[in-house]
Amino acid sequence: MQKPKLTFWQIWNMSFGFLGIQFGFALQNANVSRIFETLGAKLDSIPILWIAAPVTGLIVQPIIGYMSDKTWGRLGRRRPYFLSGAILASLALLIMPNSPVLWIAAGMLWIMDASINISMEPFRAFVGDMLPSEQRTMGFSMQSFLSAPVLSSPLPSLI
Repeated sequence: MQKPKLTFWQIWNMSFGFLGIQFGFALQNANVSRIFETLGAKLDSIPILWIAAPVTGLIVQPIIGYMSDKTWGRLGRRRPYFLSGAILASLALLIMPNSPVLWIAAGMLWIMDASINISMEPFRAFVGDMLPSEQRTMGFSMQSFLSAPVLSSPLPSLI
């Protein structure tokens, strides 16, 4: 079956969630160390608390990618992961700065990072699902464009 060609704005809308994902990562990077310090973490112990985030991504992304390839439901193939990841990441983002103790904040970092990865991996595959092969370069470029502004500019502490 031939996939229909999409307009520039349809590709933009399809990729726009990547901007939200990058804002989640930017908020995490800008504020987590300060939250840990406020809850009593020593400066030299913060890196060990941070290690959970990239390790989680290494584990979660391939599993979620495989699962989203096999999922078919009422919401489609990838959308259940976008939705569940966004809800869990939002909850973790709200709970983390209000954590009463360090271990809860560290757990929220872990949950937040896993949740962002749950949304991000299916978003990458969404372009391949929706676009014909001659438009995939445009789709992946749009995702990269929407990722770059957040990652290349400093974000002030918002929490």
